[in-house]
Amino acid sequence: MKSILNHKTICLQLAIICTLLLPSACNDAKFLEEKPMDFLAPENALSTVAGLKQGITGLHWTVRNDWYFGEELQDQISIWKCLGTDIAFHGEDPNSTRFLCNYVTYLHPEQSESVYDFWRRPYRLIQRANSFIVSAEALDESLWQRSTQKAEYIAEARFLRAWAYRHLVSFYGDVPVYTEVIDEAKTDFTRDPTSKAYALMEEDLTYAAQNLPDPGQEEDPGRATKGAALHLLTEIYLMQHKYSDAVASATRVINDFGYRLMTERFGSTNDVFGTGDVYLDLFAYGNQTISENKEGIWVIQFEPPSVTGGSNSRGIRAFGPAYFRMGNTPDGVTAFRGELVNGVYTGYSDTLGRPVSWIRPSSLMVYTVWEGNWDNDIRNAPHNIKRDFYFDNPASAYHKQKIDFSLYPADAGRDAVRDTCQYIYPFFMKHADPLNILNDLPTSGGGATYKDQYAMRLAETYLYRAEAYIGLNDKEKAAADINVVRERSHAKPVAAADVDIDYLLDERARELYGEVSRHFVLRRTGKLIERVRKYNDNPRNPGLNIQDYNVLWPIPQQQIDLNINGDFPQNPGY
Repeated sequence: MKSILNHKTICLQLAIICTLLLPSACNDAKFLEEKPMDFLAPENALSTVAGLKQGITGLHWTVRNDWYFGEELQDQISIWKCLGTDIAFHGEDPNSTRFLCNYVTYLHPEQSESVYDFWRRPYRLIQRANSFIVSAEALDESLWQRSTQKAEYIAEARFLRAWAYRHLVSFYGDVPVYTEVIDEAKTDFTRDPTSKAYALMEEDLTYAAQNLPDPGQEEDPGRATKGAALHLLTEIYLMQHKYSDAVASATRVINDFGYRLMTERFGSTNDVFGTGDVYLDLFAYGNQTISENKEGIWVIQFEPPSVTGGSNSRGIRAFGPAYFRMGNTPDGVTAFRGELVNGVYTGYSDTLGRPVSWIRPSSLMVYTVWEGNWDNDIRNAPHNIKRDFYFDNPASAYHKQKIDFSLYPADAGRDAVRDTCQYIYPFFMKHADPLNILNDLPTSGGGATYKDQYAMRLAETYLYRAEAYIGLNDKEKAAADINVVRERSHAKPVAAADVDIDYLLDERARELYGEVSRHFVLRRTGKLIERVRKYNDNPRNPGLNIQDYNVLWPIPQQQIDLNINGDFPQNPGY
């Protein structure tokens, strides 16, 4: 909102200057009409079907760049994925002033860039969606290419608007809710109750579920469909504890559109460690949107650098350990020789890429959740979670030996925290892209991957429905849905008596680590504070100093300061 207000302030200042300098000309009201002549604006860019299609692409571009590593927004994206929860902490520097290493010092309404960005980015998407909807509604009916296209396009914008409001309500609680385009300076916003936001989200998603195309009928890969709308609607129901409604919408996703969990190997394979399975195939380059894959519901599109508009995910950079920084072997030579590029050994592996340890999984994530199924759950297989790393330098007597820091002499001066939080720790290979380096060979891709990213897949829908059944105290049905997911992974089935919300959260971690925002599920289940304190084992700050009031984030102070003509209270505790 700040950018909107600042832009309009400039426009108002220019208008005042015109009034003072050209009083006779300003008598003509048409003189003050802003007409874009040599730049794109909603008035001209969204005045055709082709322009509206570009507008839809722009909305998806916003989602991709803001929330899926399309831009290197290090703190914000890493926090949105995992940091600050029970399953991960910042590995590069666990005591950093960044990356939500300490809730009290980080969530500062005046100084935290993340606090502002988590507020600004959803509202930017909402403003763009509202502009799109207004333009689509105004387009002459004769210009549409088919009878359902107008409703489909509006439905897609409303789906994305609901997606953005979900962020705001989860992180901030009561927020301004508006469906109109804010096209002039506005300084009297009010915080609407969450019930108003939920009502709008339900209305938007119900419309989307009625008017979006069926899966497989969308105009382009990555576009929204009825399945995606119902999947998100299920989450919105869960946020409000409307469990019967959540069961109904999840059941439609599971039964009505031809989705199914993938249980046999498919597509391209990337068995670089000698073995693989269907879970690995889900995350192999190029497999996310092919027709064989019936599990993906909404998939964020990435393209290689050769494609205009292409962008990369920084998943490797975020989730992997910075093995290349660990220094020397115990006998004093470089631990990682790396690949030979242009006659020089780079120090980087084209199997592991160039990670930077932004997101280090907690002990809960790498050990506890696998207990009892360590050897049989394929999600914990060595090719899905790389736990063993090896010295890579023929000049060393330790060449090809497994890295074990106990091999170093006691006086080697090693830092145990850096060794195990930044340099070497289990790497979930779903976030890697082994041997698929499309650019920047000297750094093995620089931490980038160009494979598409799941925003929604059917395994989560089953776990949504299980969550709803737990809310309805129907543990038998909850266990049945959880076991559909576990059966695919060859994990032992869970007994109904053992199912509760904590078990479900553990299963979500096993299945969905790093794919969806952990913050949303911990908040809606009321488990954020408890599980961060219990399981976040940041060695410099266990429990991350999280306080009870940190369930909600502070409203950015600049938003409050700009709202000079309306009461805009801060969240409690800040």
